[in-house]
Amino acid sequence: MGLFPRKKRPVTQNHAILQSVPRHIDDYEVPHGSGMQPAEAMLYADLRRAVPLIDAALGKIIRLTGRFRLLSSRDADQAQLDAFVRDVPVGLTGQSLQCFAESFLDSLLTFGNALGEMLIDPRTGVFWGLQTAPPEQIRIRPGKNALEREFWRKGGADTEDIRITRPERILFSALNPPPGGVYGVSVLHGLPALSHILLRIYECIGQNYDRMGNVRYAVTYRPGNDPAERAYAGDRARQIAKEWSEGMRASLGGEVRDFICAGDVDIRVIGADNALLNTEVPVRQLLEQLIAKLSIPPFLLGLNWSSTERMSAQQADILTSELEYYRRLLEPMLCRIGTTFLRLCGSRSDVSVEWDNINLQDETERAQARLWNAQAAQIEQQLDSTPKPMAMS
Repeated sequence: MGLFPRKKRPVTQNHAILQSVPRHIDDYEVPHGSGMQPAEAMLYADLRRAVPLIDAALGKIIRLTGRFRLLSSRDADQAQLDAFVRDVPVGLTGQSLQCFAESFLDSLLTFGNALGEMLIDPRTGVFWGLQTAPPEQIRIRPGKNALEREFWRKGGADTEDIRITRPERILFSALNPPPGGVYGVSVLHGLPALSHILLRIYECIGQNYDRMGNVRYAVTYRPGNDPAERAYAGDRARQIAKEWSEGMRASLGGEVRDFICAGDVDIRVIGADNALLNTEVPVRQLLEQLIAKLSIPPFLLGLNWSSTERMSAQQADILTSELEYYRRLLEPMLCRIGTTFLRLCGSRSDVSVEWDNINLQDETERAQARLWNAQAAQIEQQLDSTPKPMAMS
């Protein structure tokens, strides 16, 4: 049975709950138990579309997390497990467990929660695929004890929630849930306000360049003291406006016309006296806040800010620790998928995850550290084997 059953099942309420933390008996939902709101999910998705830097940073985190391999405790099951990791279908267009893990991590970073399902044939018991789903479509409620949880699909305005009858097939992860909470917090939490200011600055820059790039003119006609000239001032102003408009219209087609007028006529560019505001400092301050939240070194995003070689190395080390944290979040889910597949195949092997090194620099530093440790051990061994001089009486 899939994550979203077609038939509506009656909602059953069980009030006999063994609880290790006091709570109201009629309160089904723990803190933040209303689930992720659709408006919040739309906000984070729109934020990635509106600010390219945020989308690029999350994309680089997902790609830099790296590849992995599932290892079986029995060598006889390894080939079958490798084939499953490589060929398992993911949704309608994806294939491989790596594809599912990247989509799962993308949802986890963007929305703070990630939801997936293991698709198992109810008749044959064959593991035939994986799929991801929007995390805002479910609610999590406490079960019969403090560590048991129930998954409910959100109903509509006039329908009740539908309980998912196969919770063991559901894959759900939360990013940094608050104490006592169930749902995670997106890495984009706190960025909408800063991003709104940044987008307003960019919008104003665009408007200013529209004003200064597409030049607008102010044509002023001042009649003299001659009464006859003043009597026809209105007609002359309309004639000047007409000729000026035709000249501007002709310039769009590449035709150059000279404007000739008798009398006191003043032509000025509108806004030529006003200079563009310097937005470099406020934009950089906002980008620094965004980058600090996303934990991405600026040089990876194409920002050529002044930094020393040592500072860049430290930023790379910080990014490595962040990537290792995301790997730890994915490992339980990956082990659970691999273990479920082997159990359905009749094997009782255990599954572990082996990650590739994040980059060659880490491998070089590990090799250098091993060399130094070996040299230190050799020196200590030589010092211990050197005969010590006897003390004179």
